[in-house]
Amino acid sequence: MLKRFCQRNFLILVIFIPVVLSSYFSQVQAQEKSPLVLEPLPFAQDALEPFISSHTLGFHYGKHHAAYVDKANELLKGNPLASKSIEEIIKETAGKSDQVPLFNAVAQSWNHAFFWKCLKPKSTGKPEGKIAKMIDDSFGSYDKFKEEFVKTGVSLFGSGWVWLVLDGEKLQIVKGFNAETPLTKNQKPLFVIDVWEHAYYLDFQNRRSDYLKAILENLVNWDFVASNL
Repeated sequence: MLKRFCQRNFLILVIFIPVVLSSYFSQVQAQEKSPLVLEPLPFAQDALEPFISSHTLGFHYGKHHAAYVDKANELLKGNPLASKSIEEIIKETAGKSDQVPLFNAVAQSWNHAFFWKCLKPKSTGKPEGKIAKMIDDSFGSYDKFKEEFVKTGVSLFGSGWVWLVLDGEKLQIVKGFNAETPLTKNQKPLFVIDVWEHAYYLDFQNRRSDYLKAILENLVNWDFVASNL
């Protein structure tokens, strides 16, 4: 009888202990998991050439974007905001003087991840369907849209972003200085081009307008833009 008792309890321990340990380690891994992840580029590093070089993309994605993600995760350690989505963190830190470093790191991480999705090797060049009609209705024509987008990008003093957003029922082109994002202004981001100098200087030097035109004419992922409507 004692032998059977020991065998039964031994079997219980054999079954139960791995379950407990598995649960424990799963919780530890969940706690150690970084809130932000540097997702892989949606294309090869040299896929945007000759318009954006592999050299530029290596620095832009591998150094600048990666640094924002690392900084955001560092600032979120032990922070109650760490359990929230990146969009929620952006909205809850925007405009707060004591949260500027965290907002900058998180917003820049989100902006860059969105920017990569806006790009596509061998783009068709022009939008089609609903987004094309909305551009025509809002700007008069696609050529006028490009002209206004480039003008807005060139006129942005310093560093930032140029966004195509849905504001209510109408499309607008807006500037975003530094880490600014439409998420904090109740505008729906559809498309963006990064106009920080690290995004284009190795390839275009001070010719920001040429950089903007190169993307608009050759690299826009219009399928992604349309999916954001």
